[in-house]
Amino acid sequence: MSRKTGARDRIDVMLQTRPEDMLRETFGFPGFRPGQSDIVDHILAGRPTLCVMPTGAGKSICYQLPALMLDGMTVVISPLTALMDDQVAALQANGVAAAAIHSGRDRVDNVETWRQVQSGDVQLLYLSPERLMTPRMLAALEALDPAMFVVDEAHCISKWGASFRPEYEDLSKLCARFPSARLAAFTATADEATRQDIADKLFGQGGEIVVHGFDRPNLTLGVAAKASWKSQLLEFLDDRRSESGIIYCLSRKSTEEVAGLLREEGFNALPYHAGLSPETRRENQERFMAEEAVVMVATIAFGMGIDKPDIRYVFHLHMPGSMEAYYQEIGRAGRDGQPAETMMLFGLSDARMRRQFIDQDGEDGEHKRREHKRLDSLLAYCEATRCRRISLLAYFGETGRQACGNCDLCLDPPVLIDGSLDAQKLFSAILRTGEMFGAAHVIDVLRGADTEKVRARGHDSLPTYGVGSDRPKPFWQGLIRQSVAAGLIEIDIQGFGALKLAGEARAVLKGEQTFKIREISTKPPKSRRAPKSASVDPSTVDATLLAALKARRRELAAERNVPAYVVFSDATLIDMAQLRPTNLELMASVNGVGPKKLETFGQIFLDVLQEHGGPN
Repeated sequence: MSRKTGARDRIDVMLQTRPEDMLRETFGFPGFRPGQSDIVDHILAGRPTLCVMPTGAGKSICYQLPALMLDGMTVVISPLTALMDDQVAALQANGVAAAAIHSGRDRVDNVETWRQVQSGDVQLLYLSPERLMTPRMLAALEALDPAMFVVDEAHCISKWGASFRPEYEDLSKLCARFPSARLAAFTATADEATRQDIADKLFGQGGEIVVHGFDRPNLTLGVAAKASWKSQLLEFLDDRRSESGIIYCLSRKSTEEVAGLLREEGFNALPYHAGLSPETRRENQERFMAEEAVVMVATIAFGMGIDKPDIRYVFHLHMPGSMEAYYQEIGRAGRDGQPAETMMLFGLSDARMRRQFIDQDGEDGEHKRREHKRLDSLLAYCEATRCRRISLLAYFGETGRQACGNCDLCLDPPVLIDGSLDAQKLFSAILRTGEMFGAAHVIDVLRGADTEKVRARGHDSLPTYGVGSDRPKPFWQGLIRQSVAAGLIEIDIQGFGALKLAGEARAVLKGEQTFKIREISTKPPKSRRAPKSASVDPSTVDATLLAALKARRRELAAERNVPAYVVFSDATLIDMAQLRPTNLELMASVNGVGPKKLETFGQIFLDVLQEHGGPN
């Protein structure tokens, strides 16, 4: 019998148990993480809810748990087949009836899954937005009257966001098409305007936006001016050969170049970009997910939905396109709560290329204006003079923060100096050369370079010719970057990267205003390792035992063709190695060991513990 009342009026038959009990009995967790319980309550109460949670905060539990308590099936809309398969495998490992239908599976398997859906044997069904929003699928689902729809990676629905996907727009029809179903949406990446746009599109009038913060305190944030990228990268990786990480590049060509360089240096490095065949991308992704100490060198084609918990670093060889993209990409590190490090190299060439990408976009002028502003915010972040975490969180609307003590600016505070005199020289050179030239030529004029371009234009006769010869080229590059970040210089993309004065630059030039700058070092900064966090520390357990538990996990994952974390997370293995249970009853007390996993894997891991000496 179809029920077409509103979601608030619909009476769902729930299992006679509390959410806390189901969390423990199904997933093996003793309690909710901060913020999870409130979101579960919102959803169970029937309120349309958009949840913004930092990566690694446990957003999946927030909709998977209500899905198990509602009378009827939940449809989860997910953008990537690999993400669907991993989520389904993880749920099935906990004894949950989950399934996915997508183009990466055989048609026979999809048909059989749909039969299970029709017979009521599936509690969570994962679909892509393209497959869901076909007339045939919508009609079929109407007959089944789903209890809930969940939109994962919800930022993809908004043109205000940095990762808009046109196929997500149709999801705005769900509310009217399925008025009796609950509707929830989740994202880790959305500023205030994007959040409101998502809610308006999905919920129409009403709905709640729950922002559970953006802070990832276990991530060390670092930014460095690009000097010699090869030496900077290799120095950063020097003592990380036993760790998994991601290196983001701007182009397919640079991805292949960097992966080749690292393989020559003895790293297990794999490329990932849209130019590779789907089979190669899939194989490389599976190796990255299953193996340890793998470096994935990738374009932004890699990342959404990647849920490898032990990624210890994310390194950007080029600037991302916005603060949202940067936050989303660094969010792939340290999902297990352990310390992880992020580093971004940036230069004016990156900024110029990013502006070109924006201007070449076919979107309207208002969209381009927003994207330029987003890039401006990232530039300001790169040249920040105070705690980076304060700057990052302020962008997403979290203010009033104290310095984090875990970013490069806190660990090695910059020295602020009066840069007004050097800025006057720079601005004068830009002005006297007609605001028609890029950074390289302006610096040549400042330093008195004897080049054909300088002579041909008569710039060797300007009053500013050679006035900056006492400063090395990296100094002037740094000053230009800080001036761009401060809004005193603009890069004219249509003018092929010409520098133009902006904002208060003329006031500085006339001596009416001072310009404080961060002291510019011409030496590449050394990488700093992240301090230990207060979460579970692997160094407190027997390293040999932990390695044996991981090896057995890897074998079990390979047998089942699933990522290792689907068997058990690192945090669970660490807890297991600390507690050293001697029987199945004690094994059930290990964090992350639910009844189904206890039944499937409990004795196997007890045998490993017994082989390594039993209890402490």
